[in-house]
Amino acid sequence: MFDRAWLITWTCYGNWLPGDARGFVGHYPAEDGTRRINNAAGVEPDHDVEWLRRYSERVQKEPPVRLTAQQAAELVTQFRETAAYRGWAVPALAVMSNHIHLVVLVPGDPEPETILHSFKSYGSRRLNRVFGRREWWTSSGSTRKLTDETAIRTAARYVRDQANPLQVEVDASWLLNDEPAS
Repeated sequence: MFDRAWLITWTCYGNWLPGDARGFVGHYPAEDGTRRINNAAGVEPDHDVEWLRRYSERVQKEPPVRLTAQQAAELVTQFRETAAYRGWAVPALAVMSNHIHLVVLVPGDPEPETILHSFKSYGSRRLNRVFGRREWWTSSGSTRKLTDETAIRTAARYVRDQANPLQVEVDASWLLNDEPAS
């Protein structure tokens, strides 16, 4: 039995920096030296802040990560192992070259950041062991609560329909009734 459901998303290191034209959320330094965050629901994210993007590129420790098909396969295996060990279910997952999406069903009410951290940390360990040590992920990610079955099905469809995935797995029983599995 599962009590909570989450859409968990995170980016690979160096791929969606503060200042990005696509918009960005999270902590970042403002021009006046203070720290800002604008990830509140309903608040439009900042877009295209050139000085911040250049600063973010300059302070990176390593080049941006672009996952390969082999790395994606290792991650999917690890995500399945992590979920099984924790007693979680992953009805949908997608690994793209620059980010990850997981729909996760959990018993009880663990903190969503704990769920995110578990997948990221075990994924990093696996990739470090197989491909060598490096910084794989950005420091945080998105945890969006899925409040009912329709939200879970909508999230599963969203994950399934990602552009240019390296690997996608979706349990067809979680797709909306009128949609075929792909």
